[in-house]
Parts: sequence; structure tokens; C-alpha cells
Amino acid sequence: MSSKSNNGTVSVSEFVLHCLIDAQQKNATISALTFIFLVSLLGNLLVILVILVNHELHAPMYIHIATLAVIDLANSTALIPKMISVLQFDLSVVPYGACVLQMFLILHVEEMESLLLTFMAIDRYIAVVYPLSYPSIITNKTVWIGILAMNTFGLIFKSPYFFFVAELSFCHTNILPYCFCDYPTMVHVSCSEDPKYLGFLSAVVFTTGVFPLVLILFSYGRIAIAALKISAVDGKKKVFSTCLTHLLVVGLFYIPLLLSYILPGAGVQLSTEAYNTMVIIGNVLPPMMNPMIYSFRNKEIKNTIYRLFTGKRTRPSD
Repeated sequence: MSSKSNNGTVSVSEFVLHCLIDAQQKNATISALTFIFLVSLLGNLLVILVILVNHELHAPMYIHIATLAVIDLANSTALIPKMISVLQFDLSVVPYGACVLQMFLILHVEEMESLLLTFMAIDRYIAVVYPLSYPSIITNKTVWIGILAMNTFGLIFKSPYFFFVAELSFCHTNILPYCFCDYPTMVHVSCSEDPKYLGFLSAVVFTTGVFPLVLILFSYGRIAIAALKISAVDGKKKVFSTCLTHLLVVGLFYIPLLLSYILPGAGVQLSTEAYNTMVIIGNVLPPMMNPMIYSFRNKEIKNTIYRLFTGKRTRPSD
């Protein structure tokens, strides 16, 4: 619902989501989103449960993994059910406050995932390159301080978004051509032409996206160099396999999201379909894949899952 004021702007009390999915692809999209959501939900809940019940896993690396699972749960829950409800039941009307809340949650979990993936890469870098110093540098206390700091930093850094959204005026429409509430889309459909709205977004993305990605690539690059010095062939294969699988998920998360946020902020106009595809891929696929890449390939986690479901103390070797 909207009402027009004397200066031609529209007072918006709700937004209408217009999810541009081809009618012939709608059922396939709903099925894919449902499958991805269920796999993400079960996978990440299992990771959290396993780490909680096994006190031997209350260590820095596993605290990072459990935190990543919590972030992925929040991401999937805030995003996919609403997309399915829009596509399946045409529940496209979203109250203004709920839309702003979803927008903020998505921005927050994206930023938290970016920073946490950086912490995890640095953790592995120190473990491989400086193994003797690792226990004194990376402790449970430093990990929890880092997680608290990144959340505090993220909340403070994103607070201007609330003021910017409140300033936006809507001259023509309250329809968002998107599958969920999204800050850049709000800016594009508004009649506010001040470059600060998207300029600030580009600055935030560079600080919490591009810079962390550089640190991640540096960390895995140094790990790869250290792996070349390992004499055992199996050891080399294991390190390179781990690096490549981690970088696969990092690429799926960073590349689509960075492009979708930086290009519009830099004045490059993306088609609605291209923008939708990039943001959905960056938000939907990593939460499903992270448990498989970071958790279920880990021997200690696999053993704990085996004991959890069978009651046996030891798991047969693969």
C-alpha cells in the first residue's frame, strides 16, 4: 500500500516482490530451492549438534566451523522460505519493516560469512606455516573475541543503511523486481539519485569483501607453497585437495556477490535477470556446500557422526 504526497513521492508502507522467474522454470526453481534449503538445514544443524556433543571438538577450528554453520542457517532461513512463498503461493506483499529487517539480515550474514571465511583461512595458514606457534596464537579465547568483534564491527558498519533506507523516496512504484528484499534494488526503484547510497555500498563491499578475499587468497597461496615442501606425496595431495575445495566454496560465495554489489555501485547497469542470478547463487549454494566441504570431510567430525548414529565408539577406516 502506498499514498502519494504533494511533492510527488510515494509514502510506502509495504513492498511488492516481483520474482522474475520464467513460468516454465517456476516448478523446477521451487523444487531446487526446497532441496537446497532442506540439505542446508539438515547439514548445518548436524554440524552444530556434532560439535556441541563432542567436547573434544571444542577447539578453535571447530568453533569456526560451528559458527559458519550458524551463519549459514541464518542465511538460508532468512532467504529461501520467503522466495519459495513468493513463487509457490504468490505471497509477494511484504510490510515495510519486515522488508528492511530481511534486507539488514541478508547484508549482515553475508558480511559475517566473508569475515569468518577469512578467519578460517588465516587459522589454516598459521597452523600450516607456523605450527609451533599455533597453540599460543589461536586459542578458544582469541576465536570467541574475533567472532564477537566481527559481529560488533558488522553491526556498527551497517548502521548507516537504516538511515539511508529511511531517506529513500519512491516516486513511481513500491514494486521490487526481485525475489527478496534487497538494498541495491530498493535504491534502484527509488527516485533518490544521490550517489552516496550505492557509493557507500561499494565502500563496504570493498572493506568486508574484496580485502578479506585478498587475505584468503594470500593465506591459501602460502599454504600451497608450504605444501610443496612436504616430502610425502599423500601429504601434498591432502593439502592441495583441501585448498582447492575450500577455494571452490570461497569462489561461489565471493565472486557473484562482489560483482553484483560493486558493478551497480560503480555505475554498471546489470540486467535484472543477471543480478538476481548472481545474488541468489552467492547466497543459496554456499550454505548447502559448506558442511560438505568444511565439516563432513573432517575425520573427527565423521567419527562423531558415526558414534552419534550407531552408538559405537570407533568408526571403521575408509
